[in-house]
Amino acid sequence: MPYLSLAQTPTDELMMSKGDICFLFNFEYGQFDQYWEGETLRKNGTIAKVQRRTSMVMAAYGITKRLNAYVGLPYVSTNSTTPNGGKFAGTSGIQDLTIGLKYEVIRRKGANGEWMGFGSVTYSTPVSNYLSDYQPYSLGIGAPQITWRGVVEYEWNAGFYLRGNGGYIWKGYTEVEREYYYNDGSYFTSWMDVPSAWTYEAVVGKWFMNKSLKAEVSYNSSRSTSGDDIRAYNSPQPTNRVDMDRIGIFAQYFFQKPKGLGLVASYSRVIQGRNAPEMAAFSAGITYQFGLFSPKN
Repeated sequence: MPYLSLAQTPTDELMMSKGDICFLFNFEYGQFDQYWEGETLRKNGTIAKVQRRTSMVMAAYGITKRLNAYVGLPYVSTNSTTPNGGKFAGTSGIQDLTIGLKYEVIRRKGANGEWMGFGSVTYSTPVSNYLSDYQPYSLGIGAPQITWRGVVEYEWNAGFYLRGNGGYIWKGYTEVEREYYYNDGSYFTSWMDVPSAWTYEAVVGKWFMNKSLKAEVSYNSSRSTSGDDIRAYNSPQPTNRVDMDRIGIFAQYFFQKPKGLGLVASYSRVIQGRNAPEMAAFSAGITYQFGLFSPKN
């Protein structure tokens, strides 16, 4: 069952000043005991509750005041509360390396607030030889991905803000440990074409405590461009069409002292899907931002 990360990355919408670097150390826990087989919600009858833990290290750097670069690497572990008499076991390991660029396209301040617009492109690829066809325990989809995304945000002087973004995720092929599979037809190959996807998000948030704390609620949607449904009494596979709708809350706090230190936390839940887990997840992390070479911003 291909997964999208449910954790919200705090460096996504904040632009780093030139020469600044920010590190994020984040832990996420997710679980589900029901999933959509096609559009039918079913209970995990034999494997009970699937649990997923992700520890991530991420860094962002301000190349200029309008261009940022970032890199991230997660470690994932999966298991089931009832591993079906030992026939299924979870797995663990390093997942996919992600590198990206983000550019501030526009920033316009008016009498009542400020408009901001960003564009980003990221590339990710597996860095360990994990089994992508071991669903729902697999660490990831095992395929290279390129994501293009545009973000527009408006922030009022009172601290309220609205943000919307849309993106396209191109996904390549993944190699599996079998020479035949069915995807609305027979395929005699070990390579599976992972469906690409469109993503959309809407966020409502507010700053508090003189911009030391921000809190927001979000709605996120992902729609595959192709793919098949999970067949009855079969496990998921990377060729499946995966659609998700989820809601979430997110908070970030910036300490006054020591300057640059921050905390992040989030909770999200998939509320509707197709060939997707009804997953609930929470995360917590710590950020630290500082000037790397003390440049003039």
